Amino acid sequence: MHTSSDTPPANDWNTYLNKYRIYIKLERRLSDNTVEAYMHDAGSFARFATERYGASPLTVESRMIEDFMTELFECDTEKSTQGRMLSGIRSFFNFLVRTDVLESSPAEFIDHPKAGQYLPDTLTVEEIDAIINAIDLSAPQGHRNRTMIETLYSCGLRVSELISLHISDLFLDEGFIRVCGKGNKQRLVPINDNCRRQIVFYLREARETPADERASDTVFLNRRGKPLSRIMVFNIIKDAAAMAGIDKDVSPHTFRHSFATHLLQGGANIRQVQELLGHESITTTEIYTHLDTGHLHQTINEYHPLGKYRSKK
Repeated sequence: MHTSSDTPPANDWNTYLNKYRIYIKLERRLSDNTVEAYMHDAGSFARFATERYGASPLTVESRMIEDFMTELFECDTEKSTQGRMLSGIRSFFNFLVRTDVLESSPAEFIDHPKAGQYLPDTLTVEEIDAIINAIDLSAPQGHRNRTMIETLYSCGLRVSELISLHISDLFLDEGFIRVCGKGNKQRLVPINDNCRRQIVFYLREARETPADERASDTVFLNRRGKPLSRIMVFNIIKDAAAMAGIDKDVSPHTFRHSFATHLLQGGANIRQVQELLGHESITTTEIYTHLDTGHLHQTINEYHPLGKYRSKK
């Protein structure tokens, strides 16, 4: 395999993506629309690999592509879109192999997404408390980070919904927030008293001064007074989980998944959970029930005559 040059990863990506565009347009003779679709998908992964890992096309590993696919799932991306994007990524790396830039493709053995694939771990309530309590509130962004995680879990938000949450979307006296979800569809989500108090304290005492007018209505800001990025939220949560000693793959979507699972375990109606999560299809919500059947299997094995018989065998 060739070694990476001294140029930054972003420049490496631009170089090879430009060559890839010429190849699929002139040699494979793909239509303009197909070319743009392939470039969009390869470019999306390029940004992810650069921001998350500082990786160039020559240093990408399979796990990075798997992490990208996991993030697509966590953003509730349609399975067909996930499959198309993986095909685009695979095509790009096949081009690098075909032109002797790489010896093998890191996308070669990654399966296309199937129903139920890339499900995140679920945290217990105790584990969530441990992560929240592990945050150092004396640190400059401590209260912001705690409030952010409390809001993710308490309201079951996507990370994109969290970072785009506006102060004008908070109706704290009435006990709910307005969330702008996929396709700019809005929904109202109840907020519990503890999370409400955390938000009030953060806004009054700990929020950074907005860098400009565009950030003045954004709830969660970075040290420079600008909206948080998805990558920053991901890293904050990873660090907090590590500090709490949680040996699970914890991401922003883990809290949304835990929110839904805990509601269902507590007896919530799946239609209610669908509404709170902002899922257009009940089929999407049903993936959150996969862990809720464990106690049913245990009950059958313990109390049903046939279950007892099988357990003994």
